[in-house]
Amino acid sequence: MNSTLVRMYHSLPGWARTVAAAGRGAYLNYWRYDDHTEQLVCEALDRESWSPGRWKQWQEERLAYILHRAATQVPFYRKYWAKRSPKVGSRPWEYLENWDILEKEEVRRNPRAFVVEGCRTRWMFPEHTSGTSGTPLTLWRRRETQRDWYALIEARVRRWHGISRQDRWAILGGQLIVPVTGSTPPFWVWNSSLHQLYMSSFHLSPEFASQYLDALKLHEVKYLLGYTSSLEFLARAALRLGRTDLKMAVVLTNAEPVSNMQRSVISKAFQCPVRDSYGMAEMVAAASECSEGNMHLWPEVGIIEVFDDHLRVQDGMPGDMICTGLLNDDMPLIRYRVGDRAAVQPANVAPCACGRFLPFLAALEGRVDDVLHTADGRCIGRLDPIFKGGLPVLEAQIIQETLVRIRVRYVPTSEFSQASAEELIHAVREYVGPMEVILEPLHRIPREPSGKFRSVICKLSEEKSGVTP
Repeated sequence: MNSTLVRMYHSLPGWARTVAAAGRGAYLNYWRYDDHTEQLVCEALDRESWSPGRWKQWQEERLAYILHRAATQVPFYRKYWAKRSPKVGSRPWEYLENWDILEKEEVRRNPRAFVVEGCRTRWMFPEHTSGTSGTPLTLWRRRETQRDWYALIEARVRRWHGISRQDRWAILGGQLIVPVTGSTPPFWVWNSSLHQLYMSSFHLSPEFASQYLDALKLHEVKYLLGYTSSLEFLARAALRLGRTDLKMAVVLTNAEPVSNMQRSVISKAFQCPVRDSYGMAEMVAAASECSEGNMHLWPEVGIIEVFDDHLRVQDGMPGDMICTGLLNDDMPLIRYRVGDRAAVQPANVAPCACGRFLPFLAALEGRVDDVLHTADGRCIGRLDPIFKGGLPVLEAQIIQETLVRIRVRYVPTSEFSQASAEELIHAVREYVGPMEVILEPLHRIPREPSGKFRSVICKLSEEKSGVTP
């Protein structure tokens, strides 16, 4: 939503905001769902029994179509291959390994160059995302693609856990319900079209936590979805206030990694399982967590390659995710570096204990720029184990400022002591080695402009870190 519409929305009285939210929900419903949605959901669930061989054949056939469409009908790629294959009849673009890796900045500079010729973007759904850079990235999808995407979400995020889009739910997200300077609840709005209680993560504080919890009860919310850090904050408030009246069917985390500690706190507060999901606006990869704790990939969305430096690594080894989208054929992104690090579980003919044959991620380490670097050239991924030892810390953020200096911002509990500080420094050094560790206590860790919480931030330039793009 653009800034002018946001200002107009904020100027409305409370009842009018509710009407406006319902109108926005109706618009989104039109793009996301139709009479064929249930059939698409059933088909997605049926495909979960496909063997690895059948998935491979399906992906190869879809990939051939995507590569041909991109090379012959997308301005950016057509120009690219005109320079790469001057011989008449030459078709090197038929093989994925012949394509160069596409950086996000290239798409950000000229997104329309990646749209298939003949597609009118004014009649497509625009998706705008800033990510961590703050520079907008614009993507377009036609209505059919949007509905396919949301059918997958319905199948593998909701139906896996016994809920549906018809259930009443709440989301803790980055949209402002009132201006950021607002100091009077409600900081949420009911969207009747989506059966959704949208709650602003920006105004979530100890002062208003009880009102947030009351709103969940009042609107009879069945499940929660949102940023992991915001859900944890609300969960801790519920436990502190002794609220046992907020039993959910499931809590769904997204946008931020979820640690074992966070999972435990959220699960205890809302008396339900916690399940994670992974995806991005570019729609080139997606995954969701099953009841067995495995993050199953959605093969219909994209093909994932994992690279360490310039070399592709074997399945099971961690590295940068390079993804080729299979779902959005009107804005195909080929070998696109998404900015995350992961490892893909080797293909297995046996299903997961949940009964599904879908492949899954062996590890999801986080963003490339959220990986720390040591002077001896090591890359260190997930650091949440540092805080699993019972340290009296509510939340923490690790920032690498130089190759030899780490800053730890943390929110201490009342039990935090000098001994706790020494233990925290020792725990950090166990992972990063003999670096300088600066502790910075705060009342709350600052969020990104989107409302997201980054637990690890690396401020090194590529030259200083030794990372090759």
